[in-house]
Amino acid sequence: MTNRLADTLSPYLRAHADNPVDWYPWGPEAFAEAQRRDVPLLISIGYSTCHWCHVMARESFADPETAALINRDFVAVKVDREEHPDVDGAYMAAASAFTQNLGWPLTVFTTPRGRTFYAGTYWPPQARPLMPAFRDVLAAVNEAWTQRRAQAEESADAVTDALARAAASTPSDLPDTGAIAAAALSIAAREDTQYGGFGGAPKFPVATTLGFLQSPLVRREAPDAAAAAARALAAMVGSELRDADGGFFRYATQQDWSVPHYERMLTDNAQLLSVALDAGDGPTARGIASFLLDVLRREGGGFGAAQDSESWIDGERSEGGYYRRPVAERDALEPPAVDGKVITGWNGLAVGALARAGAVLDEPAWIDAAAAAAEHVLQVNTDEHGALVRASLDGVASAAVATTADVALLAEGLLGLALATGDSRWAVRGRELLDAALAGVDSDPLLTAHGIAAAPDQTDGDLPSGAAAVASAALTAWRLGAGERYREAAADGVRAHATQAVGQPFAHGSLLRVAAGLADPPRQIVVVTELPSLALAAAARASDADVVAIVTPAQARSFADAGFELFEGKGGAATPEGGLAYDCRSFVCRLPVDDPALLSAER
Repeated sequence: MTNRLADTLSPYLRAHADNPVDWYPWGPEAFAEAQRRDVPLLISIGYSTCHWCHVMARESFADPETAALINRDFVAVKVDREEHPDVDGAYMAAASAFTQNLGWPLTVFTTPRGRTFYAGTYWPPQARPLMPAFRDVLAAVNEAWTQRRAQAEESADAVTDALARAAASTPSDLPDTGAIAAAALSIAAREDTQYGGFGGAPKFPVATTLGFLQSPLVRREAPDAAAAAARALAAMVGSELRDADGGFFRYATQQDWSVPHYERMLTDNAQLLSVALDAGDGPTARGIASFLLDVLRREGGGFGAAQDSESWIDGERSEGGYYRRPVAERDALEPPAVDGKVITGWNGLAVGALARAGAVLDEPAWIDAAAAAAEHVLQVNTDEHGALVRASLDGVASAAVATTADVALLAEGLLGLALATGDSRWAVRGRELLDAALAGVDSDPLLTAHGIAAAPDQTDGDLPSGAAAVASAALTAWRLGAGERYREAAADGVRAHATQAVGQPFAHGSLLRVAAGLADPPRQIVVVTELPSLALAAAARASDADVVAIVTPAQARSFADAGFELFEGKGGAATPEGGLAYDCRSFVCRLPVDDPALLSAER
């Protein structure tokens, strides 16, 4: 049989199209059917490069007898968490009321209104120690619904109400320099001094946390914490977490960074590219850029979401077998598939990282690739009204709405692209998107319609939270001279979550990096020249600054005309051919210099 998933956009859903389970995609039709039949929803959430999602699909969802139980007692809904992150976040938060072992596949049982009364992750086909069989879970949930329905509904309403209350936050003051340094040292106290990185097994790259520890304020006020970040990167670079082609795997299952979980995500690699740049590690940055361009880049210029952990070897599915082969032997093998979904915010991360890396490492092709990805997302990832959507596949836009993080991450990527290219049009478009994010982005309409609160969690995990993404983009816009209201927006975003961030710094790295940026006056360098290949521009790119812009006089005037006051008065006709460098602190600029030796590399 073929169910309703065959014509969906998601590769993850399409992979389940031939299951005997009568799957629905996420949408009002599934809710209506559950209400018509008066049965629970079974909501299964995963993504295409998730190994255990593949395992559960083979063991249970492809099994006719298990599928018959699901079809008889439930309305089954399959959700791609990468296409619907708000749905995933809402149900992951609800699942935390029932299990501490959170992850994917996420299996959630809800009332016909979508309110959770039981949840778990992977369940095997036969019972194991501490793990019931999936069929036994299905039977127990059905019994609870049919025999103790009132109790199940009461539990579901209690979870929903508790999550709605948890979403509220109480603003506090901005953390000062001392509080930010203390937060960094608290993170450093968790360093694995034997193997590098933080925590035991499994061990993750935590790029959001590393980015905070690399901030100028932490380098100055808590150098030991900054050194822990450098050691973490060095440990990852020298471990099995880094593939021979330069790309990084999702995480290591062992404390010593060995035995990777072999999927490779755009999110991790785009952020680690920025981490490598901040560490001055050119070879690692070049390796990551090559992986992005050679493996994840799709036709049209956008970047796919991830590369799978599994592939076919000798007629069998193998997890990691392809990656364990020497590079010279891989040409004879079919590589693991790439999930070609072009996700808006994730591409924003890649655009910003590649643009900056291209400028710093003098790789104009990377900047061109960043611009092509930006063009693709802006042209394809939109609905009929021109509003951004979450993703696209093969040039077809998804119906899933863009999240706040999507809009903000793309906005910041475009601001970075403007700096790398000297083209103010990218900055103008980035500012427009940032304004939209600040005005508020609607959550998933089906969650809203059923009164299901979005996840209260605003922590920074493998990605910046929506709050951190907006605050970071606003800080960047302010540094470019877009106006004081953007600094206030960044500050408001930090204030809203400052208490949690200072109390749990490891989980708020991106937000704390913004807090550090607000606590320090920015250094901004603008080089106005017709010859960007000369030594003055190179000296600027090698300097420690928050903003480095290399522009022609005409480009400087274009930025100024567009309302970016950092560039005002810097594109005059008197600019010598060799150029002038303006070294500014909080928009107060020293007298311009034309000698690279007079442009300090230090802050």
